[in-house]
Amino acid sequence: MNVFSAATDRIFANPSMAVAALWISGTTSQESSIRVIRRAPDRITAFGAARLMSDTMVLDVRVSDLPDPRPDDLIVIDTDSFTIQGEPLRDSDRLIWTLDLRPS
Repeated sequence: MNVFSAATDRIFANPSMAVAALWISGTTSQESSIRVIRRAPDRITAFGAARLMSDTMVLDVRVSDLPDPRPDDLIVIDTDSFTIQGEPLRDSDRLIWTLDLRPS
């Protein structure tokens, strides 16, 4: 374990930073408990001369918790359900997935 991996584990263990969630595969009945960091940045999209602002939901998940997320997998946080849309992206150290979500 390197220093970045140890730091990532500590961040995801911190209850002020990460929350518990449930991952459910979109293709099998497999499920797993994971820890996630929620982000909800506003996204501005150009459409002709207009600029549209929309809410988004993005999650960071440790690769060690969720080795192979796929589009259409389900993430449940408390009573909220989200579906992964688009391809998950890993950081440069290959420690964290970034998942773009939509409400289910």
